[in-house]
Amino acid sequence: MKKIILLGYMGCGKSTIAKTLSKNIGIPFVDLDEYIEKKTNLSINAIFDKHGEVYFRKLEHESFKELLSSADRFIIGLGGGTPCYANNHELLIGEDVLSVYLKASIETLFDRLSANKSKRPLIANKSDVEMKEFIAMHLFERSFYYNKAQYAVIVDDKTIDQVVLDIVAILA
Repeated sequence: MKKIILLGYMGCGKSTIAKTLSKNIGIPFVDLDEYIEKKTNLSINAIFDKHGEVYFRKLEHESFKELLSSADRFIIGLGGGTPCYANNHELLIGEDVLSVYLKASIETLFDRLSANKSKRPLIANKSDVEMKEFIAMHLFERSFYYNKAQYAVIVDDKTIDQVVLDIVAILA
């Protein structure tokens, strides 16, 4: 039973698109970060603060593998950094998964993230120029991992429904 994995940079629309896709095709959506928060009874920020990033990445990897090994079929929305650690990018390929990279340009990401950057600790205190540079650098560093996905869907200048239709076309 295939798991559908959505990945991409923060602000690309993983959760929003996954929720709409879930309604459209009748497969439940599991957000990896929310799964970890329920499992640990801590917020992601609290896990980072209490235990550090290495602990979080190990927990993230174990949780991702748990979800993949489940007999249930669902859509998994990964955190922006998930594919880049603990060889998680190797889990994006295989018979039982269909992975989709939601690809957004620097401009699209900047526009989306600017609106609520206070909720994003990585960018909360950055100026516009710093933020664009940060996004560009991160995208460059992460592109190798993101491009391990079996498919890429460009989200720039598209509605949620248009992106969902693109994904549904891949599933057909």
